[in-house]
Amino acid sequence: MIMELFFTVLGVAWFIRNHGLSGVYTDRVPVSVMNGDSVTLHTEVERKHQESIKWYVRSVRVAQISEDFFCTDIKCKEVNERFRDRLKLDNQTGSLTITDITNTDSGEYKLIISSSSEKIFNVSVTDAPATELYEKKEGESVTLNAGVIKQPNNVMTWYFNETLITEITGDQSKICTDDLCNKRFRDRLKLDHQTGSLIITNVRITDSGDYKLKININSSTFSITRVKRFSVSITAVPDSGLPAAAVAGVVVAVLLVAAVAAGVVYRNRRSRTVLSQKEEDDDNSPDPKDIPLR
Repeated sequence: MIMELFFTVLGVAWFIRNHGLSGVYTDRVPVSVMNGDSVTLHTEVERKHQESIKWYVRSVRVAQISEDFFCTDIKCKEVNERFRDRLKLDNQTGSLTITDITNTDSGEYKLIISSSSEKIFNVSVTDAPATELYEKKEGESVTLNAGVIKQPNNVMTWYFNETLITEITGDQSKICTDDLCNKRFRDRLKLDHQTGSLIITNVRITDSGDYKLKININSSTFSITRVKRFSVSITAVPDSGLPAAAVAGVVVAVLLVAAVAAGVVYRNRRSRTVLSQKEEDDDNSPDPKDIPLR
């Protein structure tokens, strides 16, 4: 009897947690984003004309769409400056997009659809990584690390000074689809299809600049647009001012001079050795006066 009562109380607690006292079903979705990301919280429905969709943050209504009413942020009745110009509401689905998200945007986002169903998104915001710095010399290779494991439904695009240079969609990839990009990076860009990292070979001075990776992470309940930034600096290799053939000639000449000098040193040392040996022999030869006569 006690066990039956225990499981009954546990069931009631679970029902209240997920449905609330009103009996409305509540779904909870954890969402983890980084500072500066854009995130879309999906309703997962195609809104009917008569349906009302409302979004609340900490009991404050921040967006609503219904048959004859539409508002976001400060346009709703509740005065709220925190999301000024950063909220977008999809007319077809009622999904809510928050752009340029910040740490202060963390919290519970409650979705209510015609007072019959609820969904709560627990949004947590963490600090974004700083811009990664790379310093290379002309002729070297550089790998800009995406820092993620690419998922099949992710879309990854690379930009150089805000110009699109590569794109990965699923198993398909595109590199330098326009003439300007193709001329600048001809046959020097490679993609790691496991991570989405970008490899630039035989770098040049003109490759210096800002690179940006945009990752679109998509799921049925939410979508995230994440941006990662890189700064690349390419320095020139010191130039001798001579053409390659002249440099080769100079090297050969230096080697010849070194060989001749070595020969002269060896010859001088050999001459001194022979001379010393001769003088030693002369010193050790007997005096004719000391030779007995027969």
